[in-house]
Amino acid sequence: MLDLDTVRNHPRRVKEAIRAKDTGSPDLVDELLEIDEERRAAITELQEAQARQNDLSQKIGTLKREGNDEEAEAIIDETSQLKEKIKRLKAQVQEAEEQQDEYVLELPNIPHPSVPVGKTEDENEVVETFGDPPSFDFDPTPHWDLADRHDLVDLERGAKVTGSGFPFYLGRGARLQRALLNFFLDRARDRGYTEMQAPLFVNPDSAEGTGQLPDKDDLMYKIPRDDFYPIPTSEVPITNFHRGEILEADDLPLQYCAYSPCWRREAGSYGADVRGLNRLHEFDKVELVRVVHPDNSYRALDSLLADAESALDALELPYRRLLMCTGDMGFTQAKKYDLEVWSAAQERWLEVSSVSNFEDFQARRMQIRYRPEPEAKPELVHTLNGSGLAFPRIVAALLENNQQSDGSIELPEALHPYTGFERIE
Repeated sequence: MLDLDTVRNHPRRVKEAIRAKDTGSPDLVDELLEIDEERRAAITELQEAQARQNDLSQKIGTLKREGNDEEAEAIIDETSQLKEKIKRLKAQVQEAEEQQDEYVLELPNIPHPSVPVGKTEDENEVVETFGDPPSFDFDPTPHWDLADRHDLVDLERGAKVTGSGFPFYLGRGARLQRALLNFFLDRARDRGYTEMQAPLFVNPDSAEGTGQLPDKDDLMYKIPRDDFYPIPTSEVPITNFHRGEILEADDLPLQYCAYSPCWRREAGSYGADVRGLNRLHEFDKVELVRVVHPDNSYRALDSLLADAESALDALELPYRRLLMCTGDMGFTQAKKYDLEVWSAAQERWLEVSSVSNFEDFQARRMQIRYRPEPEAKPELVHTLNGSGLAFPRIVAALLENNQQSDGSIELPEALHPYTGFERIE
């Protein structure tokens, strides 16, 4: 959430952010400022009425003590009218504040100056590419056929039991999932993250705190009876862990990691994008979250990016780093990188991680603050997160890039201690 002073003092920057991110109409800024003026005017009038009421109350007391009951009664009539006016003004201020809160939640984060301006994924900037795509002396098989051949994943029975995009993992497919879980968590712990097992359902305040609400309401599943949301990513519960808290400066930075299943509607997905494991409604992921001092957040972003990339290096997967343009970076992010792995059979790049700096956007919503010094006024922290990593497309890339001419799949050496097998055949 943006600071209201930022909207008041820099309305043009906020309007530019709305246009750049294509998140609505810039007129929202003018409407918000108009509500803000009405609210402040009502507060001024309310304070004047309350001050007048206090003065009159004191005057009534004096007149009664002096025996001037008739004059006191006349003033009492005026105070009655003031009470009604104060009641009306309080309601007016409350309504304006509620409207203001709703409007502020609709404003996107302002992109960092280094973020390229663009509207579509075609305008994302390829920063660097790592590793060489594999070459084959045969036509590589897509992962969905490899998964069928080796009985690793059953999408049809998943669709029968739940619906499309809810797979069963079988045998070595299930063991590969468990291996990735432990592999990613062990790497995160070795790099200084505190492992966490977080709730898989959150309340609306938590979803609003990280910016899923109201921006991604249509992508989230909901349990109406309990007013819970199954998490779209463990970023939501982890970042809300310190919601409403004031931390000490010495507490920072904080680094957390967690494994969780994730649930997303992924409305509007179709075609090749949803084949096999490309796009699921339920999938597994290890998330990395950092809570840091504002002065250190962009160094932390570089470090977080290196943490996610190190896992891809260890898995020997070719990948590339993208700096996302304004129109493809998301509502809440100030700066965002995507990591994409090469899919040998599909001959395209698949996103497996997003690494983002939110600056104080989430922290303001959640009121996560720190004291620079013991008696100092609390200030907002900066929050960051990154996938470390998402499983489905990693599995897709592992199967496709490591397939052999006989149809078997050689797994990277880093996974052998976790899978208990080196080869799928």
